Amino acid sequence: MNAFRSSRISRRASLLLCAMSALLAGSHCGSGPAGSATGEDGVGAANAFTVTSDAGTVLRATPLGRFEAPWAMTFLPDGRLLVTEKPGRLLLVGTAGKSSGEEAGDLPIAIVDGVPEISAAGQGGLGDIVLHPAFSDNALVYFSYVERDGSLSGAVVARARFDAGGTPDAAGEVTAPSLENKETIWRQSPMVSGNGHYGHRLAFSPDGYLFISSGERQKFTPAQDLQQNLGKIVRLHDDGNVPTDNPWSSEGGVTAELWSIGHRNPLGLAFDATGQLWEHEMGPRGGDELNRIVRGGNYGYPLVSNGEHYDGEDIPDHDTRPDLQAPATSWSPVISPAGLVVHDGVAWPDWEGSGLIGGLSSTSIVRVSLTEPAEEFERFAMPTRVREVELGNDGVLYALEDREGARLLRLEVEAP
Repeated sequence: MNAFRSSRISRRASLLLCAMSALLAGSHCGSGPAGSATGEDGVGAANAFTVTSDAGTVLRATPLGRFEAPWAMTFLPDGRLLVTEKPGRLLLVGTAGKSSGEEAGDLPIAIVDGVPEISAAGQGGLGDIVLHPAFSDNALVYFSYVERDGSLSGAVVARARFDAGGTPDAAGEVTAPSLENKETIWRQSPMVSGNGHYGHRLAFSPDGYLFISSGERQKFTPAQDLQQNLGKIVRLHDDGNVPTDNPWSSEGGVTAELWSIGHRNPLGLAFDATGQLWEHEMGPRGGDELNRIVRGGNYGYPLVSNGEHYDGEDIPDHDTRPDLQAPATSWSPVISPAGLVVHDGVAWPDWEGSGLIGGLSSTSIVRVSLTEPAEEFERFAMPTRVREVELGNDGVLYALEDREGARLLRLEVEAP
C-alpha cells in the first residue's frame, strides 16, 4: 500500500472512531466543544443533517465515516461492522487491539486479510457479505465477488472463517483480521462477456438455507433457461450442497439449485418476520420491481416487464401473462433499487414489518409495505445515491452511500 493511500485510511479511521465515540459516549473530538464531533471531511455529529419524506417523517442522519465505493455491510454480534468495497477491500470497522510501539486502544478501521483476487469492472467487484446464522459458534461469513477468465466473468459465493485478529503473535505484533479456510460454494454458470447484472445478493432464511440472487448478465434469455443459473434465485444448504426439496432438484446440475426464475438484475434480498422472501430488481427502462418470492415462481423477464427495452422496443406488461408472477409493486419512473432490509420495529415501532430500499438514480430511501397491497409508503430524498441499507444491533437504520467518498450514515427517526 502506498503512503498516500495508507494515510487516507489512517485519517478516515481516526475520524470514524471520533464520530462513533462522540455518538456513543457524548465525548468530543480534538479541541471542539463537548458533545460534538469533528466536521472534517463531512463526517461526525457536527455534520448531522435531516431529511423529510414526502409523508412528513423526519430522519436525522449522522455521517460516521467515508469509504471507497462501498457495496454491502453486516453487523457482527459485538456491534462491529464488516464493510465491502467494490474494488476489493473488506474492512472491519470498530476493531480493538494494539499496534507495535503504541498503547492498547481502539483501531476503528482495519483491512481484513485473505480476500481472494477480485475482478472489479463495471457493476462487478467485491459484493455482498452476510453472517452464518450460527456465527457466534462457527465464525463463518459468506461473501460474493466477481472472478474473470479472459474476457468472461461471473459471480462467485465463498465462505470463510472470520478471525477478528487483535491478539499478539509470537513476535508481539498484533494480528490483523483475516478470512481463513476459504472455500467457494457457488458460481454463476456460464461465465459470459460484459460487466453488468451480477446480482449476487445473499440472505439466510430463518430455517438456515442460503439464498443467492443471480442477475441475467444483460443477456435477456438466460433468465428463462433452466440450464443456466443466470436470472434466477438460488437456494442452497450452508455448505453449498443442493437441497433435495428444491423445485427442480430432480433435474440435477445447475437446474437443481434454482428456487425461482425470470429475474433481471436482483439487487435486494431479505426475509420478513414470517419467513417470506422478498426481492427487488432493476427493470429495463421503467418497471423496477418488488417481488414476493414463491417456490418455483417464474417472474417473467424478459417475456414481460412493466418497462421497455432501452432501444424503445416494447415489452408486454405483466398483466398480459397471468400465468407468470407479477410484481407486488413496481416503479416507473425507476428508483434503481439497491439494498433491502425489513425493519424489526425495535428502534421505531411504527416501521415494524416495513421494507426499506436504497435508491441509486432516485437518490433516495424508499419505505414500502410488505403486506397486501404492497406499496410505497414514503420516500426520503437523500443527498446522493444510496447503495446499501442495514439494521444495526440497536435496531437503528444505517445506510451506505454509493461511489467514491461514500458516507456511512446512522439514520434515526425524529419523534414529531
